[in-house]
Amino acid sequence: MSSLPQKAPGGALGSGLGGVPGGVPLQQQPQSLHMGASSGASVPGQASMPPNPAALREISPVFLCRIGQDTVQDIVTRTMEIFQITRATQLPNGVTQSQAAYQDRFGKLQEHLRQLTLLFRKLRLLYERCVEMTSDLQESPAELVPYVGEEMAALKLEPCSPAVTQDKQEVLEKVRQKNQEMKMLMDQMRNLLWDINAMLTMRK
Repeated sequence: MSSLPQKAPGGALGSGLGGVPGGVPLQQQPQSLHMGASSGASVPGQASMPPNPAALREISPVFLCRIGQDTVQDIVTRTMEIFQITRATQLPNGVTQSQAAYQDRFGKLQEHLRQLTLLFRKLRLLYERCVEMTSDLQESPAELVPYVGEEMAALKLEPCSPAVTQDKQEVLEKVRQKNQEMKMLMDQMRNLLWDINAMLTMRK
């Protein structure tokens, strides 16, 4: 007699069809995006597929921008690797090298180019989704970036109350008096030092 399926921690039966009786699969989290967020440390040669458009609907724009940032980092890293491979490759001008070395480098270049194509598709999909999710903003992202030479609008300052103005004047007057006292004290100390130096000079 076969044993009954045990209950999973989430409350659903642990069957092979998603854990729900009748074979209806549970709604799962978009794990492909969580894997894409850590794609900055991906191993070279590993396939980087574009995210599913249906899974992007449940993700916030901030998280999508973070995934896009990691994707740009992957693109830059793979581009640098392509330049390093091409720099290390020597032209066949009388130099004898094995055919296997050329085939290995050619295979690496093909793999990097294929991964770059997938990464650019992924970045384009993330960009379109971010634009769609932020279409209701009052200001466009370009308007939020300050430009050199562009004058900013002056802030409107509301007039202060008479009590605040009076307190400010009193504080300024106290600071002015303290500065005057410190100046007088410094003058007295300077005169005292001059007298002491003059007396020491006369003794010699």
